[in-house]
Amino acid sequence: MAGIFDVPAGRLIEEVAADLKKQGVQAPGWMKYVKTGISKERVPNNKDWFHVRAGSILYRVLKDGPVGTESLRTYYGGRKNRGTKKEHFYKASGKIIRVCLQALEKQGWIKKDKKGRALTPKGQSYLLKKAKEVSVLIEEDEKKGAIAKEEKKLRMLAAEEEAAHKAGDELRRMEAAQKGKGKEKGREKPEKKEKQEETAA
Repeated sequence: MAGIFDVPAGRLIEEVAADLKKQGVQAPGWMKYVKTGISKERVPNNKDWFHVRAGSILYRVLKDGPVGTESLRTYYGGRKNRGTKKEHFYKASGKIIRVCLQALEKQGWIKKDKKGRALTPKGQSYLLKKAKEVSVLIEEDEKKGAIAKEEKKLRMLAAEEEAAHKAGDELRRMEAAQKGKGKEKGREKPEKKEKQEETAA
């Protein structure tokens, strides 16, 4: 049985993000116009970044919880490029993190704790279920990869066999042509002798 930490975190977060979107969890309208923090130069390229961030926060609450907003701001922060000046670390947007936490609370996956947010039994059960699904998907991908690898190997063997067959045909044609030239030379020799005899007479 696959545990939550037995599958790649990135793959698990992707599945949670997709499920959040499927369940109708929507990001506020202003989310598509804002950066995730002052250290970023532009808004995220992924249009579903809110769901990905929410899934990532759920995973952080599981791993480090209970956690507070400031702790998460530090985790998702980054260094800002200030040109000729030295880079400076800035925390991530607290508003975005709070909205994500509220969305996860509505799902019943996390709850407020004295030290921040903590995972609920429902949230843990949900992540365990998703981890099992991810494990199955990984096994299927590995099987597909093995089949694709075997098919590629067979194609390469077939191509090598075809190339060897063509090379054999070409060699046989060259040998036949060489034999034909030898026969023509053999025929020319008696004619030359007859001409030499006529000249001597």
